[in-house]
Amino acid sequence: MADNNDSFDEFLNRAEEDFDAANGGGEEDDLEGALADAEDAEADDDAPRGPGSVISDEMRAKALIKDDLPSAHGEIVEGANGGNGTIVRTAYLGKEMQTSFLEYSMSVIVARALPDVRDGLKPVHRRILYAMNESGYTPSRPHMKSARTVGDVIGKYHPHGDSAVYDTMVRLAQPFSMRVPLIDGHGNFGSIDGDGAAAMRYTEARLDKAAMELLSDLDKETVDFQPNYDESLEEPVVLPARFPNLLVNGSQGIAVGMATNIPPHNLRETIDATCLMLDNPDVTTEELMKALPGPDFPTGGIIMGKKGIIDAYETGRGSLTVRARCEVEEKKNGRSSIIVKEIPYMVNRQRLLEKLGELVRDKKLPEISNIHDGADRHGIDIIIDLKQNAIPQVVLNKLYKHTQLQVGFGAIMLSLVDGVPRVLSLKEMLHYYIAHQEDVIVRRTRYELAKAEERAHILEGLVVALDNIDEVITIIRSSQTDAEAASRLTERFGLSKKQTDAILEMKLRRLTGLERGKIEDELAALREKIDYYKRVLGDMTLVREIIKDELQEIKKKFGTPRKTLLSADAKDIDVEDLIADENMVVTVTKAGYVKRLPVATYRQQKRGGKGMQGVNLKDNDYVEHLFVASTHAYMLFFSTAGKVYRLKVYELPEASRHARGTAIVNLLPLAKGETISAVIATKDFPADEFLMFATSHGMVKKTSMELYDRTRRDGLIAINLKDNDELISVKRVAPGEKVIMVSSAGKAIKWDEGEVRGMGRDTMGVRGMNVPPIARVLGMEIAKPGTELFVITEKGFGKRTPVSDYPDHHRGGQGVFTITMTEKKGLLAAMKIVAPDEEIMIMSEEGVVVRTPVSGISELGRSTQGVCVMKVGDGDRVTAVAISSRAKKKRPAGEKPGAEDESQIDLLEEESEEGDLAENEIDEA
Repeated sequence: MADNNDSFDEFLNRAEEDFDAANGGGEEDDLEGALADAEDAEADDDAPRGPGSVISDEMRAKALIKDDLPSAHGEIVEGANGGNGTIVRTAYLGKEMQTSFLEYSMSVIVARALPDVRDGLKPVHRRILYAMNESGYTPSRPHMKSARTVGDVIGKYHPHGDSAVYDTMVRLAQPFSMRVPLIDGHGNFGSIDGDGAAAMRYTEARLDKAAMELLSDLDKETVDFQPNYDESLEEPVVLPARFPNLLVNGSQGIAVGMATNIPPHNLRETIDATCLMLDNPDVTTEELMKALPGPDFPTGGIIMGKKGIIDAYETGRGSLTVRARCEVEEKKNGRSSIIVKEIPYMVNRQRLLEKLGELVRDKKLPEISNIHDGADRHGIDIIIDLKQNAIPQVVLNKLYKHTQLQVGFGAIMLSLVDGVPRVLSLKEMLHYYIAHQEDVIVRRTRYELAKAEERAHILEGLVVALDNIDEVITIIRSSQTDAEAASRLTERFGLSKKQTDAILEMKLRRLTGLERGKIEDELAALREKIDYYKRVLGDMTLVREIIKDELQEIKKKFGTPRKTLLSADAKDIDVEDLIADENMVVTVTKAGYVKRLPVATYRQQKRGGKGMQGVNLKDNDYVEHLFVASTHAYMLFFSTAGKVYRLKVYELPEASRHARGTAIVNLLPLAKGETISAVIATKDFPADEFLMFATSHGMVKKTSMELYDRTRRDGLIAINLKDNDELISVKRVAPGEKVIMVSSAGKAIKWDEGEVRGMGRDTMGVRGMNVPPIARVLGMEIAKPGTELFVITEKGFGKRTPVSDYPDHHRGGQGVFTITMTEKKGLLAAMKIVAPDEEIMIMSEEGVVVRTPVSGISELGRSTQGVCVMKVGDGDRVTAVAISSRAKKKRPAGEKPGAEDESQIDLLEEESEEGDLAENEIDEA
């Protein structure tokens, strides 16, 4: 034991001496001193630290890795830690790690993970194809066991695991992985659902016809060969690759510190782009993209946008968005189904189905009622059934967001150029491929020229022999040996050794006249070929024409139509782009139920109509707010607590005319006792427009709209409120506009919006109207020129008065009377600014709705009682008023309705509460 310890100590001492000898003692002393100073400084935190007393981690690392070390493995120490006969080599750990890592990295980069730019193959791909070709597993031969091919590959060329080779072989045979499969598999080679291939002992394979084009002319010295791993055989450094396989089939690989992800392309388009560059080497990327517009994935799908493609083709890096191809089918029962026809490249279909089921179970896709796997031998359909009121486009947008029906593809065009990894543009890839093909054609031509000249040389000797056949026969018969005959023939006719050998081996039947003619014809044809080969070798333009012609032949044999569609727009699909732009009626009840439905659901009536049932309400509930807005608009919900929430109109649940709706607390995070008091519909948030706020106590505030261009789940503070005050109205206002406020006391005040200066979001505002303690402000509107103020009492009596009849005041006053109120007509209930060509919708507490043109309401003075606008039943009262739309043109008097109108009358009579309607109350279709 002691001997071993002594040997180990000797080993350490010698290693230190080797280190000193290699680096010099002075440098080591300096490093040790610096490290010692640093350790002392770290031990004593209060001690002053002088310059150089702190050694960083970077300095420590640099101190361990020396660039001037003579060897990574140091010196040999004999007898260390093992007794006599043991040999141990000292090692400098930093340098050893550095050297080993670099060797490993280069091995992975060059020999395993990255494809060659010339043939688009990694070494394992190339070795599989070459081994199958050498073994004769060609398309004209029967399929052979995959295990046999794997054994040949790992035994002769690829000294790695059999699973790695077989997995690669399987992928080369999968039509959903390769745009042009290179192996013809027989048996279970996996599926797009992620099913693995059967064991190699069960499957069979042979080369596909397209793979033979990669191996074509391999026996004509077109490429260099190198020794295999044990130098017992040779393998090609690169294949001739008669079509641009790197672009056609793409490549994926992860090396050390780098990765490649080249998308596959259509064979026809790739060959067209190659020919285009052969004709014009200075062609631009834009011109190339006319022939090769983008990748073409074997699984189809849709590439959204061209920017990522252009970036990849110009810089070698780009981000593509690939989307599944879906179709929407309408069923007879009114429901819709989404049929997923194609999925993005490299997406596992089974996992996609599992993800869809998970989203449905987690209620993230409540619009889906069922999911079917419709895959068969004709396609890989996924059938998604939707519920009754689901909008297919909205569901599709959610599917794109939450599932792999839309994925990103990061293109990295990295490949090996002369053994060096480089990120290449499309033009550079084609340039290197064309250069490789030029080299292949030149080398093949040289080989064929040499063979032709060799054959012609022999035929010329045969012709000489046939011309002097009698003398040749005499010389041969009189010679004692073959060598003597050859020598005498050479001396007599000036023939070469190859020619004399051919004469001596010539059969007697070649002496016939017919055979002589064949020899002369063959010699003439060879001389023409020799002239052609020489012209090819002397003219690179002719070489390029040969490349084009051969590429066109491959295009005809293996070209297929494009599978992947290209979209001109790469932006994320916004739901509003998928939903029709139409006006919707949005109702909010006192109990907090919200819904939307088309304006056309409600019919137009004359003044004094009884209305139709618009909402079935719970007991003691009534419609408090009614708004009309486009489905594309933002809905800013302002609550009585002074907060604002933002939604799109299409995000509100659509319901039937009789449905109650959805509790708004399911859409907005409202606090207890907080209700919605105002809604603003807008598509943008201009800085030069303002929102004017009004509270029930008469406070007002003006704030720029751009301050509300934010979305926050729990809402934003819109206005600060005093105790017992609440927000009642919010309006958009522009400079110079007039603001009119109406109180329940029957008074109105009009003042210029400039009376209120712009304020921030989190402010309280100033006094807008002075109201008595027993009264409250009913509403606030923007009084534009030419408009009228419509007011209505609880019992349905109202009138319209031009806003010009109201005098301008300063803000903060009580205002002037706008209606004469009586006990019979009730208190003032609502107010609106209207125009004569508009329609208004009036809703009562019990949910009865009247839609009537403004022109049918009497225009009266300020201090008048008004006329009956809506018949209100006992115990009911008017609660809300909204502007619907411009009045529609009515059918001329005396014109009878058609069949469609009669059907509409019947339908409306069924839906009406009383079933008593006149024909002239129906909108025109």
